[in-house]
Amino acid sequence: MDVNVMNKDFNFKISRIRFDENYRPSDNTRITTNFANLARGESRESNLRNALKMMNNRFNALANWDNPTHDRYSVEIDIVSVDIDLEGNGHTFPSIEVLQTHIVDNKTKQRIEGIVGNNFSSYVRDYDFSVLLLEHNKNQAQFSIPDNFGQLHGNIFKSFVNSETYKENFHKSPVICLSVSDNKVYKRSGNQHPILGFEYQPNESSLTEQYFKKMGLQVRYFMPPNTVAPLAFYFFGDLLNDYSNLELIGTISTMETFQKIYRPEIYNANAVAGTSYQPNLKNEDHSLTQIIYDREERSQLAKEQGKFTHENFIKPYHSLLEQWSNNCTL
Repeated sequence: MDVNVMNKDFNFKISRIRFDENYRPSDNTRITTNFANLARGESRESNLRNALKMMNNRFNALANWDNPTHDRYSVEIDIVSVDIDLEGNGHTFPSIEVLQTHIVDNKTKQRIEGIVGNNFSSYVRDYDFSVLLLEHNKNQAQFSIPDNFGQLHGNIFKSFVNSETYKENFHKSPVICLSVSDNKVYKRSGNQHPILGFEYQPNESSLTEQYFKKMGLQVRYFMPPNTVAPLAFYFFGDLLNDYSNLELIGTISTMETFQKIYRPEIYNANAVAGTSYQPNLKNEDHSLTQIIYDREERSQLAKEQGKFTHENFIKPYHSLLEQWSNNCTL
């Protein structure tokens, strides 16, 4: 392999598909991804219709100014797939998949660009957590993290965000919104944002926080109005000032809906998080949405996709990836 190739940025290719009632996952989409899981099986159309309705209702509930009938806005969502070309020969591997929101003002007929990121999925992350981490701890008495865990993945993500491809397609830095960790305790602070709500602070850093930090992202936890648990917001820059209220509401309404479906024990619980809060995935006091979701299947598929990444990306390009990542200065 040419050493000069290793010192260049990899090429990225973006494709989009609309997430709507007619959505069907593409061949490259991780089938464990939240939105892809909904679009499978006999209930796919009702799943998609109900999820989109939940998002729009939540958006209008938060964007309630000049919106007396709570139907002024609609959320449109594009699934953004990012393929990586390691050798510059047109042969690509699916690396990252995120969502981008757009907000349609039905009163003014304006279409407003929303935040990119929101959900985050990655074949390399599947490999890191479902293959590399498990293999590393297979015969160890005490859990530990491999050296440079997440470094390659983090450098690929930062390379994408700093690429011309990203700059040509998106005007602001990404924000990724995830569930809180069920083995951490979160304390409510006195800081309150009109849209993001009360800020919470964890008692310690999680493995997810450390992993996303290698992607260049910092994290803050907020519980938006009329939500029952805080959400984790991963971002560059200044979360509270870099984005408009409508942009933030687009992310909240989208990702809170997914979390109510996939983590109902936390985000559709019947009790609201207090000043001190520890999420509980065994909480029986919660309500289910009308949307069908197979959590066990999703867990098994993550392992399969991690193995796929190992065989088709990590192994054949190991030397190239290792040297590129070690020389990466982002």
